[in-house]
Amino acid sequence: MEKQEYTITLYTENSIGLIGRISTIFSRRKINIESLNTSPSEVEGIHRFTIVITETEEVLRKLCRQLEKQIDILKAYYNTNDEVIWQEQALYKVPADVVNEKVYVERLLRQYGANVVVIRNDYIVFETAGHREEIDKLTDELTKYGLIEFVRGARIAIIKDSAGFHSKLIQFEAQEPSVEIVENEYLDKRDDVFTM
Repeated sequence: MEKQEYTITLYTENSIGLIGRISTIFSRRKINIESLNTSPSEVEGIHRFTIVITETEEVLRKLCRQLEKQIDILKAYYNTNDEVIWQEQALYKVPADVVNEKVYVERLLRQYGANVVVIRNDYIVFETAGHREEIDKLTDELTKYGLIEFVRGARIAIIKDSAGFHSKLIQFEAQEPSVEIVENEYLDKRDDVFTM
């Protein structure tokens, strides 16, 4: 199997130390996390992790099973880039005189859909969103004109063919408990079972 880029989506409870436990699972398997984003999800109290890695599908399948064993992780999904709608956001700090004097830079920023965030006498900050390749191209072009600073945010993604975690949660809550009662056979034999 060939390695390719995958987006892992985790639905979790919001608990202290979870990022550390997740990164430990990746570290033990010697898998590099290329991008990590965490945010609230569509369900109140549930958080969503979006993780980008390059690996084989077989390794990914095992990794997601391992992640789901963590008590705070409710569900883990993995998808190829074709199966998700994704974007990354970037901020660019460019010298103000370059933008004012160079018509090409202004056209370039419009072409990539960049929006002005801050205007100062010495610099202007723009923001844009898109795929990594688009952001990289704009960064390369702005570097030629004295790009002062650049930062890219982590990937955010939505799975194309998914009704969302919220619908699965509603289905789970709607299920009635089993009519069959299962009793612990050792309940009345406490003294026999727990002896030292």
